[in-house]
Amino acid sequence: MEQTSFPPMSRVAICGGTHGNELTGVYVVREMQKQKVDKLGSASVTAVLANPRATDVCRRYIEKDLNRCFTDALLRSPITDSTPYELRRAQELNAQLGPKGSEEAVDLLIDLHNTTANMGLCLIFYSLDWITLHIYKYIQSKMTNVPVRAIQLDVPMSDAYSLESVGKHGFAIEVGPQPNGVLRADIFNAVKSAVDLTLTWLQEFSSGCTFEGGEVEAYTFAKHVDYPRDPAGEITAAVHPELQDKDFKLLRSGDPVFLMFSGETVTHEGEELYPFFVNECAYYEKNIAFQLARRTTFTLPSICLGN
Repeated sequence: MEQTSFPPMSRVAICGGTHGNELTGVYVVREMQKQKVDKLGSASVTAVLANPRATDVCRRYIEKDLNRCFTDALLRSPITDSTPYELRRAQELNAQLGPKGSEEAVDLLIDLHNTTANMGLCLIFYSLDWITLHIYKYIQSKMTNVPVRAIQLDVPMSDAYSLESVGKHGFAIEVGPQPNGVLRADIFNAVKSAVDLTLTWLQEFSSGCTFEGGEVEAYTFAKHVDYPRDPAGEITAAVHPELQDKDFKLLRSGDPVFLMFSGETVTHEGEELYPFFVNECAYYEKNIAFQLARRTTFTLPSICLGN
């Protein structure tokens, strides 16, 4: 592939606390604010606590999941007396860091999350973005103490619902397992390392370094899987012990996925896929037991700084 050039990236935002009980991002952002980290060479760096009210009470959200409030339709919706707090906050963040899809938006937006699932460190992104994929390749080459993977959500940017979609380039960093409302040193250090490596990559990019192309593997979302339920909607099974904590292990037809409370095993049928967000605590309310993806290989062009 031919070499591709990108304009300078002069504004970077690091966000945490989009979910107020995912504490790694909260404390990374607070530390950056304490240390007054606001410059990266010629670029400005903004550390943002995304959902302060939820953070104050250590809850995922107050009225509505903030990380589902950044579609074009919701960002343009009128504010009324009945508008949920998180939707108001999404529009504030869009005004501060965007507007989404505009030339005024920050050049790179990173949103920090935790999961209760055993997923290691994952970068989550929407579009095929060479900047994001090169940063992923760089982090993966430098971090050896934790699995580093990438997940692509194949969603049009107008329907992209999470905070990182506000930036010209953006991704979420999702790291686990970590219980809600808990801070683990190993998880904190992994996220801090990934953020530091991203900023190092940006410095190298801005100084004129060319990043060579190559191949990276990522997981492209395929579908959600709900728990078995009775006619009243109550779950009737738990994630099977042979699937629990096995995020990104290939799921073959006939492999156990649920253990019914009555004792029977439910197996996976059909296409071989890779599970992730297995038994994620916050997804019970969304009727998701786990998600499934296809593994994809992306071929990257070399990239460099352009005008």
